Amino acid sequence: MTVVVLMGVSGSGKTTIGQCLARDLGWPFYDGDDFHPPTNVEKMRRGIALTDADRDPWLDALRQLVASHLRDGRSAIVACSALKQATAFSPSPAIMRRIPSPISNL
Repeated sequence: MTVVVLMGVSGSGKTTIGQCLARDLGWPFYDGDDFHPPTNVEKMRRGIALTDADRDPWLDALRQLVASHLRDGRSAIVACSALKQATAFSPSPAIMRRIPSPISNL
């Protein structure tokens, strides 16, 4: 099993590439934007920049998604713009010790 995490700035093609990969591999595709809590969605809708504190619950949700796929032996493609938090997005060393496949940051 493998979880591929596509990271990049807005408009870089993460979703398009992720959907194509998921279709070709027969894996589920997840768009990281779908994991923002409603308060973040409202801020973004109003043009208010998110703070690191705003992003924490979003990153936790993405970490949980990746960890559950790895723990259960399921592959997936995840697209997100977590560039600033790229190191914080990585699963814990304990998860990586239990799971043989790495997460690929592309």
